[in-house]
Amino acid sequence: MTLERLRIFVAVAERQHVTAAARALNLTQSAVSNALAALEAEYDIHLFDRVGRGVTLNETGRVFLPEARAVLARAAAAEAALTDMSALRRGRLSIHASQTIASYWLPRRLVAFHAAYPGVELSVAIGNTREVADAVSQGLAEIGLVEGTVEDPALSETRVGSDRLMVVVTPDHPWAGRRRLDPADLVSSPWVLRERGSGTRSTLEEAVRAAGVDPATLPIAMTLPANEAVLAAAEAGAGATALSESVAQASVAAGRLVVAPFRLPERPFRLLRHRDRYRSRAGDAFAALMV
Repeated sequence: MTLERLRIFVAVAERQHVTAAARALNLTQSAVSNALAALEAEYDIHLFDRVGRGVTLNETGRVFLPEARAVLARAAAAEAALTDMSALRRGRLSIHASQTIASYWLPRRLVAFHAAYPGVELSVAIGNTREVADAVSQGLAEIGLVEGTVEDPALSETRVGSDRLMVVVTPDHPWAGRRRLDPADLVSSPWVLRERGSGTRSTLEEAVRAAGVDPATLPIAMTLPANEAVLAAAEAGAGATALSESVAQASVAAGRLVVAPFRLPERPFRLLRHRDRYRSRAGDAFAALMV
């Protein structure tokens, strides 16, 4: 077994197509097919079912895929550790960030880091708070940036910024123009919310709970996986929602939405790192630039 064969196996498994994998790896189709055949022959197993011109992972392949990915991740970490010794002239830093941070807060900071360390490649993935924390915990990302609360003793947290959520509704909503909302009002309107695990939703639920209302009693009309989708649904009149000021301010300024009188607390942005995993110099430099 070689790392090259593992890379080829993972590429084919993810694309379910030999030709597509060969194109992504800049290899010939025959080289990819031969590598798969050699890997299977070495252990006298089959990892794929060949159906016509296509390939599909069988049960053995599905079990083996996360193991292969883990080995490649460790190999990449070893390579990064060696590259790191070249005074940040080269390297790669994996960052996972939650949606609001990735879309509105992070880009300027990525540009500043790239200007300071142009040889370091930045790889950024976007998820909700839970997904970002899991990625850092599992070693898939060295740096995590989240708005929500994270309860994982394996992760260290550093505050790097903040924002504030606002509850917004359409101008013809019953809450528009009100000076205050009573707790009972919160369950009188349908809501459009982000999915569970997002920092935006957890912040709203904490504020609703603090007001004496069980979040489970909120009449949720829609649960959507992205800020932009939630914003569009709210503008279309699907119900009240809570969004970052960064996300909603343009719609409020244009009069498509108005701010309802239910004040939400400031929420911190946190930088997450694993306490025990290797910390690269690129990661240290990035963290220093954030605070």
